[in-house]
Amino acid sequence: MPAKKPRDIEKSYPLSQFIAKLRRFADALETREPFTIQIAGERIRVPKGALVNIEHERGDGEEEIEFQIRWKL
Repeated sequence: MPAKKPRDIEKSYPLSQFIAKLRRFADALETREPFTIQIAGERIRVPKGALVNIEHERGDGEEEIEFQIRWKL
């Protein structure tokens, strides 16, 4: 299998799609199953046991919350 190319993308979705993705992900976490999501045309498989965390940033007059999911390739 060829190596995946580096990628750093931020994609906005309508609120209804964002909610649906979060619900599917929460269901996968709860059942300890892998999760597949499509982001900007690429399907990504998140393995069960991936590390999850929440990051909060503040600066330059704005705040940001990121829900992060990490795993080794």
